[in-house]
Amino acid sequence: MQDEPRDTAETSPTAEAAAPLATPVPAERPRTLLLVDGSSYLYRAFHAMPDLRAVPGDPASAATGAIRGMINMMQSLRKEVPADFAACIFDAKGPTFRDDIYPEYKAQRAPMPDDLRSQIEPIHEVVRLMGWTVLDVPGVEADDVIGTLAVLGAQQGLEVVVSSGDKDLSQLVNERITIIDTMNGKKRDVAGVTAEFGVPPSLMIDFQTLVGDVVDNVPGVPKVGPKTAAKWLGEYGSLDALIARAGEIKGVAGQNLRDSLAWLPTGRQLVTIKTDCALDAWVPDLPGFDNLSLRAPANDALRDFYEQYGFKGLARALGGGASSAPAPAPSAVPAPGPGDTGDLFADPAPAADAPTEPERALRYDTVLDWASFEQWLARLQAAPLAAIDTETTSLDAMRAEIVGLSFSVQPDEAAYVPLGHDYPDAPAQLPRDEVLARLKPWLEDASRPKLGQHIKYDRHVLANHGIEVQGYAHDTMLQSYVLEVHKPHGLASLAERHLGRSGLSYEDLCGKGVHQIPFSQVDVERASRYACEDADLTLAVHQWLWPQLQAEPKLQGIYQLEIASSEALYRIERNGVLIDAPTLHQQSHELGQRILQLETEAYEIAGQPFNLGSPKQLGEIFFDKLGMPVVKKTATGARSTDEEVLEKLAEDYPLPAKLLEHRSLSKLKSTYTDKLAQLALPRDGRVHTHYAQAVAVTGRLSSNDPNLQNIPIRTAEGRRVREAFVAAPGHVIASADYSQIELRIMAHLSADPALLHAFREGMDVHRATAAEVFGVAPEQVSTEQRRYAKTINFGLIYGMSSFGLAKSLGIETKAAAAYIDRYFQRYPGVKQYMDETRAQAKAQGYVETVFGRRLYLPEINSPNGPRRAGAERAAINAPMQGTAADLIKMSMVKVQQVLDQEARGTRMIMQVHDELVFELPEGEVDWLRQAIPALMAGVADLQVPLLAEVGVGANWDQAH
Repeated sequence: MQDEPRDTAETSPTAEAAAPLATPVPAERPRTLLLVDGSSYLYRAFHAMPDLRAVPGDPASAATGAIRGMINMMQSLRKEVPADFAACIFDAKGPTFRDDIYPEYKAQRAPMPDDLRSQIEPIHEVVRLMGWTVLDVPGVEADDVIGTLAVLGAQQGLEVVVSSGDKDLSQLVNERITIIDTMNGKKRDVAGVTAEFGVPPSLMIDFQTLVGDVVDNVPGVPKVGPKTAAKWLGEYGSLDALIARAGEIKGVAGQNLRDSLAWLPTGRQLVTIKTDCALDAWVPDLPGFDNLSLRAPANDALRDFYEQYGFKGLARALGGGASSAPAPAPSAVPAPGPGDTGDLFADPAPAADAPTEPERALRYDTVLDWASFEQWLARLQAAPLAAIDTETTSLDAMRAEIVGLSFSVQPDEAAYVPLGHDYPDAPAQLPRDEVLARLKPWLEDASRPKLGQHIKYDRHVLANHGIEVQGYAHDTMLQSYVLEVHKPHGLASLAERHLGRSGLSYEDLCGKGVHQIPFSQVDVERASRYACEDADLTLAVHQWLWPQLQAEPKLQGIYQLEIASSEALYRIERNGVLIDAPTLHQQSHELGQRILQLETEAYEIAGQPFNLGSPKQLGEIFFDKLGMPVVKKTATGARSTDEEVLEKLAEDYPLPAKLLEHRSLSKLKSTYTDKLAQLALPRDGRVHTHYAQAVAVTGRLSSNDPNLQNIPIRTAEGRRVREAFVAAPGHVIASADYSQIELRIMAHLSADPALLHAFREGMDVHRATAAEVFGVAPEQVSTEQRRYAKTINFGLIYGMSSFGLAKSLGIETKAAAAYIDRYFQRYPGVKQYMDETRAQAKAQGYVETVFGRRLYLPEINSPNGPRRAGAERAAINAPMQGTAADLIKMSMVKVQQVLDQEARGTRMIMQVHDELVFELPEGEVDWLRQAIPALMAGVADLQVPLLAEVGVGANWDQAH
């Protein structure tokens, strides 16, 4: 497995996260009061999470997204902020004193969404069960409760931490009270508030009075923003002093201040957080805080709660109590039920009563002598399935060398063979080359089944040492990808989600950032624990996931395709593609000259030099100097000059067009022509990209280092980059590309007679569509009409609306809507397919490809309109994209099998979108032109023929 944290997307939870805080507190840490702005948290949870339901896909069942998000956030906060006393404070129903002072207070706020309102009580319940005191005091806003408790806590000598994203609470900050926002890592202490707002916390009430509060509908001084308010307070020292000298303030702002003098006392009263609320009825014995002690979670009740709301992953993580048994054997593992929605986006911290690793009676061996090695080798040779993992020197699979190997053949047992730990006083280790030589027969024996997590990486690492591993039967990363594509697939996430287990993290061993040490310098004993855990957890996760795949024949078929694809991709990555460095150097030089020319031309048009990357300077030149219209504004009210604005303005003005070209060429130069040659391996001059299988939810591959999918081919300069992908002497490059694959899949899925006819008869489908939509004979279709039809064909695949079509074609929305209506009249099967697919997605929460790959749509029943609309568009497109991904993988696998069977000199060197790229001897060109299209067309039997087209040339560009 890759030598990195087990799940790079998440931090590894610690067992201390859920421990009761009755444990003695270290002397060096002051006693801490943690106050959570629950109202801020629940809104964030609601809007951040997808539309989860207790019964997935059933909009009538209870909404659970905010509950799940709240659990995640409270668990994370408990880990990150050690505290002795804590409370989570919510706004109570009903009016407060501010409503009496100013009836329009918060009057413009939209009512709470019904789906959020229904989750309030369960959120209160689960937060209590997690060990927190929950407060919602009638007639008192959450901010005032927080303010009162914070000030009392500080007076009692406690360190007070308030967790909230609400800037209004900044007025509470002092040397003992700090505001943290765990969502973005922001900390508002005295220095932080001063830096952020330009005034210290002691002046925040005055600052807020001047600026007002748009969210709460509290007016400030008209036209006075944060900068003016900070400037005035800096000059005059306080709001009272400013009011006393209001007559000195000049201009419109000064007049607005004078006009607001009668309002400002009311405004100040509204924005001031009360710190003297009577809370004795809700928190007895104040100012003491013993009644706010943070408690241990009520795990039995929590488990029942999690089961009730469908959070089965969380329930499993709690186990069955302190004496929980290890994960069940494969035969006892149930498939996930329809309500298993609870662990979509984060994994739970281990429960306080979950079994810790020492309680599992683990048997982890560190192999330092030949006798132990031979015993384990015998176990490997006899095992029906063995998990194997590598620890290495690098994340780059083509450069990584082995530091050690770990194995597991039975649950809770594993061994680590250290081979390259080189710190001072490291124990004597077996010689690496000899160990690998003794392992090689077993590793290269296809009849000995093997298992791994991200096996493609380990295959490369072992190949770097001359070992071509055979017999990889399973990959837990790919098992998760097929079963639960919408969840994380790192080993740490899988182990916590399915087994309730966690272990050492890579950072625990090696540190972080600039202080991180290589794995070879990690203490062997700790390295052994980590490596053995990797192999042991991989085997245990497999025993959990594999029965679930076996229970779903279609998904098992997709998994087998992914395993076979991993083999083919390993070969493609290993082959790499030869790079012509001089060609890239020349292109970089030419691009640099053109970029400089564009800068000069831009200066001439603007009438002055300026920073082409400065939005502020662009705004001044565009809108103030050249008088261009403002297309849109940023969230802060600034005039936007983003890409969309530039494209709109470029229709009428030359300067934005120059800037767009400048940006495009600069990115092309920095990303590709400058860097591609640097990415080539010195030993072979070839670029070996990494194809990620378990990333895109549609099944598409992504590539990185370099990203071959994003080479911009719509411009001449972008297409030229492909000239640098060349063949070795005596060889040529060939490209085999599926033709109109997603349209053909649409025809198959919709079974629309007219579309089926067009493809079966080999017609130009865009011309045929134009003939249908415009009511003319195919031979009478104009170039413009065909262009319109092509845009409609591909637009509908991606769920394009009439507005989007109008924008693409540059026509009125009504005209675009008329074209779409006419299209559906002529192709009613397409309309029926779209309607039925949306309905199916809403009912079951996912759609499927032709071959059974599941594509989950968590937002399909979301109350948020834009999110729901996006999910509906994805429901239409995902089966086509996913089926296309399945087909290219089938082709890749089949082609590699034939190349091996016939011992051809042709090698696959790239897979990009719907295209396979080959390097082949010149003598095999005729064979490839005949064989490859036939193989690609024959991998599946759809209602329309599949068509693959081949091009051949000296480089990738010529092959097109």
